[in-house]
Amino acid sequence: MLFYSTKTKSLEASLEEAVFRSLPQDNGLYMPIAIPRISPEFLEGIETKSFKEIAVEVAYTLLADDISRQDIEKIIDKAYDFEAPVKQITPDDYVLELFHGPSMAFKDFGARFMAALMSYFLLRSKKEIKILVATSGDTGGAVAQGFYNVPGVSVTILYPSGKVSDIQEKQLTTLGNNITAIEVYGTFDDCQKLVKEAFLDSELTAKYNLASANSINIARLIPQSFYFFSAYAQLKKLGKPLVFSVPSGNFGNLSAGLLAYRMGLPVEHFIAATNLNDAVPRYLENGTYQPLPSVETISNAMDVGNPSNFVRMVRFFDDDWKRVTEKISGFSYNDEQTRKTMREIYGNANYVVCPHTAVAFRGLQDFRQKQGGDFTGVFLSTAHPAKFIDLVEETLGKTIEIPERLKLLLSIEKVSIKMDASFYSFKNLLMSSL
Repeated sequence: MLFYSTKTKSLEASLEEAVFRSLPQDNGLYMPIAIPRISPEFLEGIETKSFKEIAVEVAYTLLADDISRQDIEKIIDKAYDFEAPVKQITPDDYVLELFHGPSMAFKDFGARFMAALMSYFLLRSKKEIKILVATSGDTGGAVAQGFYNVPGVSVTILYPSGKVSDIQEKQLTTLGNNITAIEVYGTFDDCQKLVKEAFLDSELTAKYNLASANSINIARLIPQSFYFFSAYAQLKKLGKPLVFSVPSGNFGNLSAGLLAYRMGLPVEHFIAATNLNDAVPRYLENGTYQPLPSVETISNAMDVGNPSNFVRMVRFFDDDWKRVTEKISGFSYNDEQTRKTMREIYGNANYVVCPHTAVAFRGLQDFRQKQGGDFTGVFLSTAHPAKFIDLVEETLGKTIEIPERLKLLLSIEKVSIKMDASFYSFKNLLMSSL
């Protein structure tokens, strides 16, 4: 599979180069030159397939020119020992649970595939790499788990101080070994900017083989498309059009859904549901993309003022605003609306959700009310509610159980390097000690 830069179409890269380089030299993003279609015969019988079987077929459809089917099966088998089940919440709406992996967040699907894919390439090349990743919460934990003790890989995670939950922070800062956490006095946008600047710095790229595990890396988007196909497989028997509501921050998840759609997955519509960081809903409303500094909210993993994957999202439609809006609707919500929705879901369905999942559910309900139509709604649950236990318990007025794997983290002392948000500080740290 070949990729081009969103800034310079003639700047092309192979799969291996795109995975390890993460960003093209011109600071664009990698996009597939051509998107192959999934086999119609496979879609015809997809409801009989397991998650792993679906993942193998989708990955092989995309990557057959680079990796044998046998090796793809090994990569998938190494990456996934968990599922992505759907559960009914209302007569017409289902939740797609993406928190059954080791870090209990949807980022496990991308991070673990990426770790297995990089290991496959590293075994052949005998190279060593340094991964830089910015996180607003869940990416860091998933990447830390996915790459922990992977030979030839060291990982540096940047996160905004005081802007992730306690459990999220423990997932970033308690593994050690090849995982280093940097606590940045700033926002997620600051962390993301530092990572991007590092990839463009000639001294750093001369010293290290740098790679990114953020959703700017195409190896994160490919596996996140798997669970859109899996949701379709589980709900196909209902015989209704599917509408996906995606809680959105950096817009990698929605971009993965669009990749699945472009591969031939039957999707009626997508909903981009955000918190107050609403650059994309505003774009969908008026055609002007105007990012603003990020605003802190209770759905912290979506506190992204200038989402990197926006350019990918619109490129799937050749940057045509009218075509984008025919397939995607946007909604944004404040903290009060988010809390109210969390209480409504629990009161009506006896189902506990994290704030990000609540935003997705509210977007789906508002779309249904505005648009009408007979369809099956799927809203993505991107993290286990226990990862935000203080907020969830306060909002619902009840105690919720913490899964054992998260409970163990609370007793471990965090280890992080504190740093201001200047690239000078970050570069010096990388050059001297990490």
